[in-house]
Amino acid sequence: QVQLVESGGGLVQPGESLRLSCAASGYTLNYNAIAWFRQAPGKEREEVSCINADGTTRYEDSVEGRFTISRDKAKNTVYLQMNGLKPEDTAVYYCAGRDGMYSIWCSPTPSDFVSWGQGTQVTVSS
Repeated sequence: QVQLVESGGGLVQPGESLRLSCAASGYTLNYNAIAWFRQAPGKEREEVSCINADGTTRYEDSVEGRFTISRDKAKNTVYLQMNGLKPEDTAVYYCAGRDGMYSIWCSPTPSDFVSWGQGTQVTVSS
């Protein structure tokens, strides 16, 4: 049974920080990539960051230098530290896991991910 549970969203002012957590069961981080996606109203779902099973990472250009993805294998949890938040970061944030032969590798394509959390709302507003 695969289950991903996000937490840590909230309402913050521009420039503030949040740390999102994705607790995974049914996956092991040694063999599965985990991504963070976000979706704002009226916009396409986009990947903001991903961590491969080997621990290497990628970031969407707009969050590079502000967001940091990390993992705790003992807790089977992936984190997204979000600093310097901007209003355009407002969205529902989801964590997602892959399946199949490429499950250890990140992908920017939502359809490549088969397990999704329920989402956590991040609102950045003054």
